[in-house]
Amino acid sequence: MNEKPPLPVRPIRDTQPPAPTHHFTMRFSSTPRGARLARRLAGERLDAWGVAYGSEAYDALTLILAELCANAVCHGRVPGRDFRLGLTVARTADGVSIAVEVTDTRGEKLPEPALVGSPGPPDDADGGRGLVLVAALADDWGWYPRFDGPGKTVWATLHATSR
Repeated sequence: MNEKPPLPVRPIRDTQPPAPTHHFTMRFSSTPRGARLARRLAGERLDAWGVAYGSEAYDALTLILAELCANAVCHGRVPGRDFRLGLTVARTADGVSIAVEVTDTRGEKLPEPALVGSPGPPDDADGGRGLVLVAALADDWGWYPRFDGPGKTVWATLHATSR
C-alpha cells in the first residue's frame, strides 16, 4: 500500500527559528477594507519594532502582507468569517527574521505557486501575479492546513540584515 504521509500541522524547519522578540496577531473582516487595515496596522507594527518605514525590508514585507491578505479576501473568503494575520519579528546575530502568517477559513482553495517556465497570466490580466511576487520577495514561503478549524495558513519569511 502506497499511502502518502499526512500533511504536517506546522511547517517542518531544518533549524530552530530564533526566539521571537515581537509578536502580533489579529483578526480582520474578509473584505478589501479588512485587507487594507491589516496591511496598514502591520506596517505600523513593523516600524515600531525597528523595521524602518521606507527600508527595503519594510517595502518587501508590506507588499508580501498586501498580497497574502488580498488572497485571503479574494480566494479564501467564506461569508461571515474573518481572516487572521500573524506577524513575528526575531532578532538574529546579523539582523532580524520576520515571519508573516495569514490564515483564512477556506481549505479547499490551496495556493498554487507558478512553475518556473510556465506561462504566466496575460499581460492585460488584472490578477494572477500575487504568489509570484511573494516568492520573489520572501526568503521562504508555503502553506499548511489550519490547526484550529477549517482553512489554511499561508506563511512567508524574510531575513533582513542590520546596517
